[in-house]
Amino acid sequence: MRFVSAASLFDGHDAAINMIRRLLQAHGAEVVHLGHNRSVADIVRAAIQEDADGVAVSSYQGGHNEYFAYMVDMLRELGAEHIRVVVGGGGTIAPHEIEMLQRHGVERIYTPEDGRRSGLDGMIEDVLARVRAAKRPAFAFAPVSAREHGRLARTVSALEEAPEGKIADTIRRAVAKMKHRAPVIGLTGTGGAGKSSLNDELLQRFVRNFPDRQIAVVAMDPTRRRSGGALLGDRIRMNALAAENIFMRSLATRRQNLATSAVLKDMVGLLQLANFDLIIVETAGIGQSDSEIADLVDLSIYVMTSEYGAASQLEKIDMLDYADMIVLNKFEKRGAEDALRDVRKQWRRNHQEQAGRPDAEVPVFPTIASRFNDPGVNHLFARICKALDEMAAAAAEGMQAGPAGRNIWVPSIVGPEEFSSREPLIPGERIRYLAEIAANGRRAHADARSAAAAARTAYGLYTGLRALHDAALPAALERYPQAALSDDGVDETRRQLRVAYNTALDSIGTQGVEELKRWPQRVKEITQAQYSYKVRERLVTGENYTLSLSGNSIAKLAAPKTDEWGEILEFILTENLPGSYPYTGGVYPYRREEEDPIRMFAGEGEPERTNRRFHYLAGGHGATRLSTAFDSTTLYGEDPDPRPDIYGRTGNSGVSIATLDDMKKLYSGFDLCAPLTSVSMTINGPAPMLLAMFMNAAIDQRVERFLHEQSRWDRATKRIDELHAKIRGAGHVVPTYRGELPAGHDGSGLALLGLTAEDLVCPEILTPEEYARLSAEAMSLVRGTVQADILKEDQAQNTCIFSTEFALRMMGDVQQYFIENKVRNFYSVSISGYHIAEAGANPISQLAFTLANGFTIVEYYLARGMRIDDFAPNLSFFFSNGMDPEYAVIGRVARRIWARAMRDLYKAGPRSQMLKYHVQTSGRSLHAQEIQFNDIRTTLQAMYALFDNCNSLHTNAYDEALTTPTEESVRRAVAIQLIINRELGLNKNQNPWQGSYFLEQLTDLVEAAVYKEFESISERGGVLGAMETMYQRGKIQEESMHYERMKHDGSLPIIGVNTFLSQADQQAAQQDILLIRSTEEEKQAQVDAVKAFQTRNAQRAPAALQELQQAATSGGNIFSTLVRTVRHCSLGQISRALYDVGGQYRRSV
Repeated sequence: MRFVSAASLFDGHDAAINMIRRLLQAHGAEVVHLGHNRSVADIVRAAIQEDADGVAVSSYQGGHNEYFAYMVDMLRELGAEHIRVVVGGGGTIAPHEIEMLQRHGVERIYTPEDGRRSGLDGMIEDVLARVRAAKRPAFAFAPVSAREHGRLARTVSALEEAPEGKIADTIRRAVAKMKHRAPVIGLTGTGGAGKSSLNDELLQRFVRNFPDRQIAVVAMDPTRRRSGGALLGDRIRMNALAAENIFMRSLATRRQNLATSAVLKDMVGLLQLANFDLIIVETAGIGQSDSEIADLVDLSIYVMTSEYGAASQLEKIDMLDYADMIVLNKFEKRGAEDALRDVRKQWRRNHQEQAGRPDAEVPVFPTIASRFNDPGVNHLFARICKALDEMAAAAAEGMQAGPAGRNIWVPSIVGPEEFSSREPLIPGERIRYLAEIAANGRRAHADARSAAAAARTAYGLYTGLRALHDAALPAALERYPQAALSDDGVDETRRQLRVAYNTALDSIGTQGVEELKRWPQRVKEITQAQYSYKVRERLVTGENYTLSLSGNSIAKLAAPKTDEWGEILEFILTENLPGSYPYTGGVYPYRREEEDPIRMFAGEGEPERTNRRFHYLAGGHGATRLSTAFDSTTLYGEDPDPRPDIYGRTGNSGVSIATLDDMKKLYSGFDLCAPLTSVSMTINGPAPMLLAMFMNAAIDQRVERFLHEQSRWDRATKRIDELHAKIRGAGHVVPTYRGELPAGHDGSGLALLGLTAEDLVCPEILTPEEYARLSAEAMSLVRGTVQADILKEDQAQNTCIFSTEFALRMMGDVQQYFIENKVRNFYSVSISGYHIAEAGANPISQLAFTLANGFTIVEYYLARGMRIDDFAPNLSFFFSNGMDPEYAVIGRVARRIWARAMRDLYKAGPRSQMLKYHVQTSGRSLHAQEIQFNDIRTTLQAMYALFDNCNSLHTNAYDEALTTPTEESVRRAVAIQLIINRELGLNKNQNPWQGSYFLEQLTDLVEAAVYKEFESISERGGVLGAMETMYQRGKIQEESMHYERMKHDGSLPIIGVNTFLSQADQQAAQQDILLIRSTEEEKQAQVDAVKAFQTRNAQRAPAALQELQQAATSGGNIFSTLVRTVRHCSLGQISRALYDVGGQYRRSV
């Protein structure tokens, strides 16, 4: 049986579908895996071309009603309703929605309860039984054309079922009579050489240059001997397959130790008869002996990398004898230059060529297929086209096979061909940065133990000498003078004690001694009635004690109650008081009194709806700390659209933001430049575009307030009215805030909808100098965070939209812009472990991968020439807090590792050493069963975070397992934090974790585990090298599978889920939950709004997009240009423009 598996459109949650496709394979199915973020058209096209029996799709991002109804309808329209659709949706698809979709034609939607009752294997057996029972339409072989993908696919299946049957015989006879046949290109090579990536790059160039040619792609993968199943994983890598003129079929070899299928030759014949213009065959790549492909194709290409071992191994590779072209891919790897020399030398030996032939004429091509518009791939493509054209010319003369004619394969667009070896993102000499950090951390621990032991010895000696009433005894921690060490007037034993004491002080070290000397004063500062300290020249004061109802003074900070120097020094070097290196207890001396760490989280429907929720949440709080969830359409950089699979996602599970006007409405009524306003935006792939919109919204607000303060607003209003009238006069729509303003909204931020503050620049309203000054002020004043962490997206969450290299470049451009424009209060990236944990990682992997990603960004920015203290303060972190014990110390460990590396290895200053992080309680621990219990888990996780001095905290609402939170559930989530912060007595103390033997032990245990993981990543070439082999993704999925199996079999007790179960009907309980979905009116309003924005800016957008592309291709700062681009272009327009110059993300299995 054949399945197509995928996660739905704008959905990066692929852990579950990966587990399901593995189980299907284990039960003997052949699975074509498409990965995450797949449109209905993608899946249906694949299902038809692959002649699938079933489609397995996971959906966790809402919009499922429209999505799956659209899928069933499309299959029916294309005559493929026999393909059964099975769905997994966690608890996000409500019972009445399941019933409706199954009535519409979805075969089955599986719930967590199904998994609990049947187990994972039982669910898979049910899937197979249902799909097997579906009745396939009768098939009769007949001639077929290249555009009849469904009939082509069914014919291939018939060939596979009867390799020596009548159909095969008919094809062979017909092919023998053909005068002209399409050229066949064969791609072969070992697994991991990058064949599919190279194939995709070549296909994209063929489609761009020859859009009318019909191209067929055949890709093979090995069959598993034990189960008979197979993972057909080539299709996932190919972005070019969206083109209508490409037909692709994946084949399992269905035989052992061979790289091709038994029916390959007849399948190629079938494609020839269908009048394709070009056929590309990609083999399974099982090892060195792939030469069988050379007998089946007209042009054979062998793909390899520099990782072949000793040069003598090249003599064993058959394809170096038989291949027409040899591709040395992944040429950015160390040793690639030597490999190129060796492969060229081996090719010359094999072909008995002398060294006189120029290297340029030897058909060995260095490429980096993962690099967008790679010159090496461009050169290879040009040579392939030249070879195809020569075949075509020869065919015209009757000499060999191929479509007849001259110059029919001459490309019009090739791109730069002059190969330049790419400078790696992380310089070669810095590739072991994580191993260095691990070694430094262990060394710091050893040094701390050694210094503490010396201090302990010194204290013992000093105490003894004091007990002996030594006449020359110096002040504590001061050395004996030389005269006292050679005094003949004292006995030898006492003199030796003095010498030993001085030696012990020397062993402590100067820094340790100074810390011990300062310690009494520091204890005094936290035990006196009041404290005071300076932050950026601002004096901060407060009380050191709170009074309990019982009349006791509760200390905000508690220090070790000991006079013993060794114990004190060990505390200072490994823990220290909050606000002091290594910041284990916290990066600030005290928590902020004027604002709680509460994040006011919202995101639903249109901007106005989320704006109202923000004002509801912010009411009654002194500080405004907004946290924004964007809908999945926005997360993937697209615009709202009437197409059902996009339309259903609009405004669900987050707010829909596609234009600058949307952004202005979203944060209207809040002063974005106020010192107590902070905004967090959970956005990654298109983060630079959303950040540019946010900065423009802040600038326009600043100008609006300035004009009010300067009494120029009346003149500005008149100008705004004139411009709006002009817009209406041209037949366009002026955007407005839909509905009533909420309580607390002062109307600010809305006056310039449809315009920008730049439109007000004129002598009587706003001078250019004032506009420039106000823009700079706004950027220097805004506080907040944008997530923008592309590394963890590739490893876990999957909202990557651009090629990884291009996305990292944009991250660097944002930070460079921040440095140049003095943006000091806004974090340019939130290096996130939360989504790594949500994808299934345990707390050790979450912490290790996140810190490793952070250090990778540091190394990349340093390689770009930035100074550590210019950018490190703009970095922040984001962790999940679950129920595991390690979560109690995740912040302590992170702060200590970061501080030591920053100070010792990167020579960074104190601000850069301070790791600031946000915590969100675990979304994975929110269960659809007994959802009222979720608040209990969230409360415990929040206590972990607050006791560990996180810098901000978001508590999940209990109903998020099923829906976007309601006002009632959000209020309860905020109340959890308020009760801990305002009522819980233990939290009146601000370092409650310090001094616990167990927590200190656990901290050391977790830190050691992180260093071990650092070394594992380092062995794989650092974070980027490990990502290439999907090390992080594989480990996350293994840990996810481990958790899911333990949850399903009950070995991991989860109250209300697999133990302590209620007798009440769970389904009835779920139906009582208020489901929050965007309304039809909201979705249509967003579709209309983006269309109106594009129409209004139709004259300005093309030039703005061209300017953006020019900045990208010429090496300019992309973000600097984006700040202007977003004024006239929508999010989707910008994404598509950047795809053309930076490349689209390529998925992996």
